Amino acid sequence: MTPAEAQDLRDRLEALERENAALRAENARLRQALEEALRTAKRQAAPFSRNTPKPDPRPPGRKAGAQYGAPARRPIPAHVDETIRVPLPPTCPCGGAAVFDETCSQFQEEIVRRIWVRCFDVEVGHCATCGRHLHGRHPLQTSDALGAVQVHLGPEAIALAAQLTKGLGLSHADVATIFRQGYGLMVSRSGICRAVQRLGTKAAPTYTALQQAVRTSLLVWIDETGWRVAARLHWLWVAVTEEVTVFAIQPGRGFDEAAALLGADYAGFLHHDGWRPYYTFPHAFHQSCLAHLLHRCEELRGRGSRAAAWFPRTVAALLRRGLTLRNRFQAGDLSPHGLAVATGRLKAAMTRLLARPVRTPDNVRLANHLDHEQPYLFTFLDCPGLHATNNVAERALRPAVCARKTWGGNRTAAGARTQQILLSVLTTCRQQGRDAFTELVALLRAPRPVSLDLVPRGPAP
Repeated sequence: MTPAEAQDLRDRLEALERENAALRAENARLRQALEEALRTAKRQAAPFSRNTPKPDPRPPGRKAGAQYGAPARRPIPAHVDETIRVPLPPTCPCGGAAVFDETCSQFQEEIVRRIWVRCFDVEVGHCATCGRHLHGRHPLQTSDALGAVQVHLGPEAIALAAQLTKGLGLSHADVATIFRQGYGLMVSRSGICRAVQRLGTKAAPTYTALQQAVRTSLLVWIDETGWRVAARLHWLWVAVTEEVTVFAIQPGRGFDEAAALLGADYAGFLHHDGWRPYYTFPHAFHQSCLAHLLHRCEELRGRGSRAAAWFPRTVAALLRRGLTLRNRFQAGDLSPHGLAVATGRLKAAMTRLLARPVRTPDNVRLANHLDHEQPYLFTFLDCPGLHATNNVAERALRPAVCARKTWGGNRTAAGARTQQILLSVLTTCRQQGRDAFTELVALLRAPRPVSLDLVPRGPAP
């Protein structure tokens, strides 16, 4: 063996030893991260618990002194149902005589535990000409059923049950407990389930109108999450506009389900999280969620090696540059021409970054994803006024996700249909600042199917 060959072998051996040491260090780091993740999954902690709390946290509540803020109190009630006189005690605890100075008022707002029972004496007859069956109908009635089903829940009770089950995520058994303990109203959970389902049937025309409003809207946020129907995997979809929110529980997560919600020919601006089926809408203008990408970059920086962290770090820096440009334009520090020039330079920088080779599998996957997402990363800069994230749709899904953790989903397809209809109506009412309770009561008292006035009029925003 020549001296040159021996030196070459020694150099290769040293390189392999260095690589082996680096791999051992990486293996040790990944083992530690895995152990921490396993311990965290088994730890019984609140969702807002932090792994490393602050050593000197600030005390809760308002700050004393000038930083206290504007003082506030409950407003004085507009009406008083009962006035109770509270006399002055005749003597002081020390034995002295009490002398009257003035009368001060104290108000107490109470919930009265009472059931209001109405009895409708319905006159029943027939037509003298054709013999058709006839009966009367009062505006406060919610049904024409008599005989074996002559005892009904009132519209306000059903509206409250719908808000508790679909709006707040309580189970039917919990609602039955609230009615029994809070009001003394004895009702079974199946009775509540059937009453809420009848309300969903009456709200079906409103749901159809909301769907049409979403399909014709210029701007839509869309997202989906897992759901259960009869213990089988389904997906809860949501489409949000400036004034309308529509939910749909469907068996799949592909383009067919998205098209059933939006229409296959939707041609507006579509905010989403980058899920591939969304790009199958050929006429839509897409904006991929930057928050998802920034979160993914942070995860890669945390679990990758120091040498591989440059790529997600650079990607995150470019995305944040786009958010900074948006903020400067909104603040008036950047003209439309300046925004267009800066946006072009930002897109060119992203193109140059994606042209550089990457080696680690995580970075390769991120680069491939960004290569597909690149045309849709900065639509919010090309069209000022658009959002850069899909946060609107995610916030709309959050209450349903919390309810899913409590009771899982729906037991039947009919229950899923009721869920999507009432959840859409309740969320849209809250979105428009309307009293959902009043709207549902009016819907229940309508003698024939009607559509609530929730569809916005006029041009799209």
